[in-house]
Amino acid sequence: MRGVLHQLWSDERGQDIAEYAVMLAVILVIVVGTIRLIGSNANSVFSSVGSSIQ
Repeated sequence: MRGVLHQLWSDERGQDIAEYAVMLAVILVIVVGTIRLIGSNANSVFSSVGSSIQ
């Protein structure tokens, strides 16, 4: 029993998947935040340009 617990405790294969999942989540949050920021600013700019053209 002790050998099985030691093997499970020292097994690091699952850590790689968890680390990649955390990195992917952080990257997605940054990308979505950037797109939302750029999208709202771009909407304001296009509205301003459209108003000045008319």
